[in-house]
Amino acid sequence: MAYRPTEKTLARKAEIRQRLLDAALGLVSGGGFAALTMVAVAAQAGIATGAVYKHFVSKDELCSEVFRMATEKEVAWVREMALQEDGSPSERMLRAIEAFALRALRNPRLAFALIAEPVDVQVDAQRLRYRLAYAEVFEQLLEQGIQSGEFAPQFPSVSAAALVGVIAESLVGPLSWPAADQPPMETEALIAAIQAFCLRAVVAPKISF
Repeated sequence: MAYRPTEKTLARKAEIRQRLLDAALGLVSGGGFAALTMVAVAAQAGIATGAVYKHFVSKDELCSEVFRMATEKEVAWVREMALQEDGSPSERMLRAIEAFALRALRNPRLAFALIAEPVDVQVDAQRLRYRLAYAEVFEQLLEQGIQSGEFAPQFPSVSAAALVGVIAESLVGPLSWPAADQPPMETEALIAAIQAFCLRAVVAPKISF
């Protein structure tokens, strides 16, 4: 007869897996993906290193899962700000940008790891997937603004991808560790500059090429 794990065994396995993910996320938050090693995760979670491989076959798989877990929360928060019922499309766009930027700037090392840190192919694939998820949120917002006449006629999917790129790339410098020759920009001014650029981009008159 084949062995069938009990509910208690499955629950224990799930608990250990989540503990490993939480430990890994803590390491990435403190030092980026470069700080995540199987040995460090095991030590942080309080289990043997070999046991980590029972839940994640490789470091790449663990990094990918950590990326997914962390980014899903951020996408959900931006989606809530962008697609809630109150406010015009412009107002909701500004709120979504502010939410994205503020959450990133509150945990700069984690945000830099998610947005720009060099990573392996498996994690990079996740990064592309979640950029598309952000773009889908802004695409819906743009469609609403175009229908209401608040935004200029445009291809929503193209503009949405461009907005996500602008927001992410605008934060790369501020999220990097401070350099002596690059004084930090005030948070409010930085967010306002990103918001203004994005808003100008979508409400500008239609240009013919």
